[in-house]
Amino acid sequence: MVEIPTLDPSEAPRARRWDALVLGSGLPALVAAARISATGQRVLVVEEEARTTLPAAVKEPFFLSGLRDQGMLDATMRALAVPLIDRRRIGNERLAYQIAADPYRVDIGQPILSAEELVAWGLAKPDDAQTLVRRRVEASETEREILYESPFVRIGRRSAVVGRASSRGNPNTATVGNHKRGLPGEVVAAQGPLARIMQAEIRALSNLGTRTPSPEAQARLLGLGLAGGAGFADDPPWLIDLFRKRVTALYGDMRTLPGDFEFVQVAGQPGIRVLRTGEIWLGRALVLGAPTSALRDAYGDEPGRPAPSMLDRGTRRAYRAVFLFRVATSILPEGMGARVILPGNIDVETQADSPAAATSGITAAVTAYPCQTHPGRVDLVARAVLPDVEPSTLNEQLQVLRQDIAGRLQALMPFCGDGLAHIEFKAPSWDSDDGWLEDPRSDSAWPGEIDLRLSSKPPVYLLDRAGAAGLGLEGDLLLGWRGGDAIAEALS
Repeated sequence: MVEIPTLDPSEAPRARRWDALVLGSGLPALVAAARISATGQRVLVVEEEARTTLPAAVKEPFFLSGLRDQGMLDATMRALAVPLIDRRRIGNERLAYQIAADPYRVDIGQPILSAEELVAWGLAKPDDAQTLVRRRVEASETEREILYESPFVRIGRRSAVVGRASSRGNPNTATVGNHKRGLPGEVVAAQGPLARIMQAEIRALSNLGTRTPSPEAQARLLGLGLAGGAGFADDPPWLIDLFRKRVTALYGDMRTLPGDFEFVQVAGQPGIRVLRTGEIWLGRALVLGAPTSALRDAYGDEPGRPAPSMLDRGTRRAYRAVFLFRVATSILPEGMGARVILPGNIDVETQADSPAAATSGITAAVTAYPCQTHPGRVDLVARAVLPDVEPSTLNEQLQVLRQDIAGRLQALMPFCGDGLAHIEFKAPSWDSDDGWLEDPRSDSAWPGEIDLRLSSKPPVYLLDRAGAAGLGLEGDLLLGWRGGDAIAEALS
């Protein structure tokens, strides 16, 4: 087992020190850094150089939810003391997203709208539609209340699991007090196009790689859109950059990692050495805000620089690709929402005999943003998960997937013609909210608590996004919030 190497004491004077060194600048990492900084601890957030050049729209989540009704987004922004002037830039939207599964164009938003849409498209009878929507809201609210009360994370200790399903009865539900948890019976019993639509919602909203979210997480996801959506009505900074500003406004600093690095420790303090410059950055605690498998890939296999054993976690993973397309505003169909879910072709997915057929079975999520560089244009950010891919074949599969999604977008916009342009950008290898998505370990995932500690000597913590991935955006926010608080307490 390879541990973090200890540097010669003669190198110690060259090191710069903080209280916490956060490796990665994704959503959970930024929230955690802000929470640690808010306690007066000095924090350094290290981001990969490729992430700093990403277009602002590419860094944003697919769907913002939880701005109202004690939602997690609003609560997190208040907890981080984001200025009111910035919070007011995010407005409530009646429409959460659209689901475009030929021939359906279903709007999902507030309960009355959603039930009417299911009836209008012949997906459910009026009474059944109202019952289904009501049950989704009730189940989601139960999960929201438990999320607020749950510690969510732990550091080296195990406490009671909130609402763990018993081995008896319906595996889709558990009971907490007088409340049933998990998927409502109406969701479990759904078949055909209605089931396909809800499966696509879960796939688009979660951050899992190959696994399906727990019933409790699915119940929460299926209620998010029924409260409507949220969005910025003006130009950047948007959510990610607002959190970056919050980190630097407290006791935080941001630095760019321009090349290769290695983990080191000096006098029991962990950190990294930047190989190109030789700089050494240390913290009383090291916080990994990136998937360990992606960090392991970035580390390489040089014989003289073996990767630390803490990166060898052995979980399965998938790759969430992100593509940026640009189109004239005039080409967008009337009534097209700012967020669209494109379900995969189920028949093709189960009988795939070619790369093109396999990608046609993948659900894609598309968000529209006003283009910041070309007036009269709209940027379309498309995301889709490749569930079975290796680094050696990634580029080839990405090309096939991009062509497939471009074809689906052209079908969605009948007058597009050759007007859909693909915009190239360099994706980060490890510092991304997209990219490699790991499956959670069974003993450290919601609805259980997520274990943060990787090592006690030296103190290394992992913001294990896989454990919160079934909850999507809310999982990212809670992981950063609760994780930051727990690490700050350990530092104090």
